[in-house]
Amino acid sequence: MAATAELLSAHAALVHQAGLPADRTPARRMANAIRALAIDAIDQARSGHLGLPIGMADVATALWTRFHKFDAADPRWPDRDRFVLSAGDGSMLLYALIHLTGHDGMTIEDLRSFRQLHSPAAGNPEHGEHPAIETTTGPLGQGLAAAVGMAIAERNMAARFGKSLVDHRTWVIASDGDMMEGISHEAASFAGHLGLSRLTVLCDDSLAPVDGAMTLSNSEDVMKRFAAYGWATKRVDAHDQVQVNAALSFAVRSKKPTLITCRTITGSGDQNEAVVADADGAKALLDWHEPPFAVPDDLRHRWHAVGSRGASARRSWLKRLARHNQRGEFERVMAGRLPDTWHEAVVALKQEIAETRPKLSSRASSRKCMEVLVSATPELLGGSADLPGSNRAPVKGLASVSTGNYGGRYLPFGIREHGMAAAATGMALHGGIIPYVGTRFVFSDYLRPALRMSAIMRQRVIYVLTHDSIGLGEDGPAHQPIEHLASLRAMPDVLIFRPSDAMETAECWELAIRRSEGPSVLVLSHQVLPAWRADSGENRCARGGYVLAEAEGPRQATVIATGSEVPIAMAARERLAVDGIAIAVVSLPCWELFARQGEAYRAQVLGGAPRIGIEAASGFGWERWLGSDGTFIGMSGFGASARYEDLYKHFGITPEAVVAAVARHVG
Repeated sequence: MAATAELLSAHAALVHQAGLPADRTPARRMANAIRALAIDAIDQARSGHLGLPIGMADVATALWTRFHKFDAADPRWPDRDRFVLSAGDGSMLLYALIHLTGHDGMTIEDLRSFRQLHSPAAGNPEHGEHPAIETTTGPLGQGLAAAVGMAIAERNMAARFGKSLVDHRTWVIASDGDMMEGISHEAASFAGHLGLSRLTVLCDDSLAPVDGAMTLSNSEDVMKRFAAYGWATKRVDAHDQVQVNAALSFAVRSKKPTLITCRTITGSGDQNEAVVADADGAKALLDWHEPPFAVPDDLRHRWHAVGSRGASARRSWLKRLARHNQRGEFERVMAGRLPDTWHEAVVALKQEIAETRPKLSSRASSRKCMEVLVSATPELLGGSADLPGSNRAPVKGLASVSTGNYGGRYLPFGIREHGMAAAATGMALHGGIIPYVGTRFVFSDYLRPALRMSAIMRQRVIYVLTHDSIGLGEDGPAHQPIEHLASLRAMPDVLIFRPSDAMETAECWELAIRRSEGPSVLVLSHQVLPAWRADSGENRCARGGYVLAEAEGPRQATVIATGSEVPIAMAARERLAVDGIAIAVVSLPCWELFARQGEAYRAQVLGGAPRIGIEAASGFGWERWLGSDGTFIGMSGFGASARYEDLYKHFGITPEAVVAAVARHVG
């Protein structure tokens, strides 16, 4: 209890010094309802983080009662403001707000089960646990960066559908820890560059990370940093309602994104980790004498009135939607449904590929797919991390999103891979947009935490990752992915596609854009690949793997390959046929989809003969398909700098190596 008492005593002292009534004004009593519920829930759970709910309760009360546009009766109203608690460990602040404003699905019993299995009140906010939770947060900086994506989506859709349908703001409560994370620099810089004036970040300036005083590790002026990014900035006493309301009013009028630094009184990191030992004593410091989880009727009525404050605005919006000439299109994109005719464009592209059988790198094939899909799917919006030519990401003729021109279809993210991927997740969460992002595969290391968040939330984000192996060539080992395929294949709920030619690339794009229940990763080659497929009917990649070339006679071996190593497997098959050895070649572009197939289909594809796997990457995980007696041909260390043809020979990833491996098995 000592830690909590110190924290609340400091808060009370600050209020007294400011000359404000300690606990008697309606706004402060409403804020204290948040504080009391946080104390009770953390006491009940015997764990949790109290500092942010205590310190930012007054700020949250001002925001939700006067500025935040929402209607508790419909938490998924498309034109609601988005509220993101980036400092996710202070989750009881959000849960208390959701409960007090009268949302269904966050009852007192749910708060009693804070941090327990199956509770919507999880340790950190979890998207999908309650409709008023806009995004999963917890890893610091992720929420702020996702909010930038939400703000981009709002501006883009407003440009497309007009202010009568899309006219809302994005609010973020962040911590000083959020501001230290590198992703906050990337995201804030991009938001300032785009002039996202509908974005406001309220930062809990407690100067108390877990290690202790912030000055132990950080001495920068965050407000000057944000001002340099192009943000408007204000500093307020977080416990002075007049200052907070004035700053929020300033943010609404600002022509720039706004950072409001809120000085709070809180304890040290150790204190904030402490479990409340005497909840009643802690609440007494707030002049709060209710039983645990009880809120006086007058405060409950006040908060419920806040929850219904946006009802009139929502009803007016529904009337505008009903008579809007783009109603059908708006409802379609917000529901995540693809256009009725999108697949016709894909079918035509696949027929063209079957007829012409182009020899292209899979990144070049991807570019052709994007040109078709961007035209057929108006909600497809994305960009590249300053590698547009390299990724083949931009489509000719598309305008870029820029300050004052938010209706563009291409986002020049700059070298901000982490911020780019998190913003894409925010765009997907906002709704109405299918985002894609592009960079080199090796730089997936920079964006991996955001990719993981899109997987956790099962968001439809498409990652276009090129230069997928030592096939990159002369740029050398620092740019050549080795362990990356194995690493991303280990991530749940992500589909990893590594196509072997133009037809497979088109099929993988078709699957990626169709998939609405999680992210898809397209891993694409730098080098030119031959065309193997002349059939354009069934999407054979949809099953994850298939027999590309069956053995001419009983199988003596099966060679399994992905992407740019399929041509090596096919060349080996031809050479072995000359010696009378019949092998099948299996293309395995998506392990995750193949694993979902029935056992009979997998057995039919893989066969009972000895198996050889070939991939210019780490062999980690290949035993799943090769069995205990299989042979893997690939990389066992980092790459080198040379022409890619020389590198494949140097590392023994060649048709000759496959022929030798088969000979050992069948000899």
